[in-house]
Amino acid sequence: MLDSLTFLFEKVFLFTNFNLFSAISTDGDKNANYFDWSSFKRGDLLEVPRTLFIHFGIYLGDNKVAHLMPDILPALTNDKRQIQKVVTNKRLLLGVLSKIASIRIDTVEDFAYGSSIIVNHMDNILNKQQLPNEEIARRAEKLVGATPYSLLWNNCEHFVTYCRYGQPVSLQTDKFCDVLKMIIRDQRGVMLMAILGIISILYLGLAPSTTLTTVLILFTLWMAS
Repeated sequence: MLDSLTFLFEKVFLFTNFNLFSAISTDGDKNANYFDWSSFKRGDLLEVPRTLFIHFGIYLGDNKVAHLMPDILPALTNDKRQIQKVVTNKRLLLGVLSKIASIRIDTVEDFAYGSSIIVNHMDNILNKQQLPNEEIARRAEKLVGATPYSLLWNNCEHFVTYCRYGQPVSLQTDKFCDVLKMIIRDQRGVMLMAILGIISILYLGLAPSTTLTTVLILFTLWMAS
């Protein structure tokens, strides 16, 4: 089931030409498991490719990174040693679907999950003045703990941009969801379409055309809320 969901997400992202990893250099692959974090400064914004998107974190110093990570495990156990282990892709995907996340602190190596890291790249993209580095790090530290997750409204990019620039922004979800947002703004219309789809299923049977459309609409409403 999880493999099927991952496969579906990959196809959706490819279909929309959402080039999530264009900014990530591949030159560091041979050293993917080694990071010279001595060059990082407290308050730096770190980016790494993770599964189907770019993952973001705030460097706190002493080889520690604060980042917002979807994770289903805190809902299943209170064992802090298990929860603190590196979040696998399956844990992450289930966290996204269940909207369970936390702002946690990990080592640079665990945060990167074997990928290369770029630093403060967003400073060149956003036309916003960054806050002082110490304030950035303190904002991140104050937010550590459980938080609701929303793919569109509260993800790891929202977290780091709030800490660094004072305003939550997510460029990758904005880029992916420009059309989707216009549809979701009128939730009455989407709900009506979903109800009509369910009626069509009941009346016409479980035809792939009606079933898939209804499921996608309901899934979109759930993830966007």
